[in-house]
Amino acid sequence: MIGKIKYIGKSFGVEQLTNGKVYDVLAIEYPFVRIIDDSGESYLYSIIKPSSLSNPNLSGKWIIVDDPKEELKKYIDAK
Repeated sequence: MIGKIKYIGKSFGVEQLTNGKVYDVLAIEYPFVRIIDDSGESYLYSIIKPSSLSNPNLSGKWIIVDDPKEELKKYIDAK
């Protein structure tokens, strides 16, 4: 595991991303991050603007929660 990020934005799907929830980052596959989403499976989400594939209007952003090796900081605005 690389670190942890929090999704801030519109929740979408019961098995995708939930506003305010923290997710484990398994890998950075730029321009994506591989996380364990609400389905319990690993999926790729945009590192810049995570959104629903079926409705791109449902989107948000990531906030870094834990980044011990500062790998996420290179891609996600740390502010």
